[in-house]
Amino acid sequence: MIVLESLIACAVYTMFVFLLSRDPLMYIFNYPPAIVERCAQLNLIDNGPKSKDKIAFYVKKFLALLLFGVILGLLVSYFNDCNTFLRGAKYAYAIWFVVVWFDAVVLDCLWFCHDKHFVVPGTEDMTDAYHDFRFHIKGAFWGMLWGIPAAAVAGLVALL
Repeated sequence: MIVLESLIACAVYTMFVFLLSRDPLMYIFNYPPAIVERCAQLNLIDNGPKSKDKIAFYVKKFLALLLFGVILGLLVSYFNDCNTFLRGAKYAYAIWFVVVWFDAVVLDCLWFCHDKHFVVPGTEDMTDAYHDFRFHIKGAFWGMLWGIPAAAVAGLVALL
């Protein structure tokens, strides 16, 4: 069952990435630092330490993390009969883990790094930055850490 649920979660996540990627600047803070810096130099974004763009981006990311935790909690409690905190959190984290690595390997390293659709105008010459696979793999490890609070929220939802 977890394989099927993970595949569905990856498909849904891919759909959201595709739909939200229409404007690369909307998610520019997910890009490698060299590209973000170039966008700031081109005045496409504000990249200062207290940038409103950056703060808004991370607030949205945190709210999405909480929402994803609630959704995962509802799903694992309904479809997998997870009715304890630990069982709900573990099951939700397992799905999160699969999606994080699918994102890093398939969406980031295979799709993002090779699709001109994601190239911000003015950064076309930054091929090395766009092919920074290490950045995406490192991001997956951060994603695994972000999954802990999401799984905790899912565990709380499953408990309730």
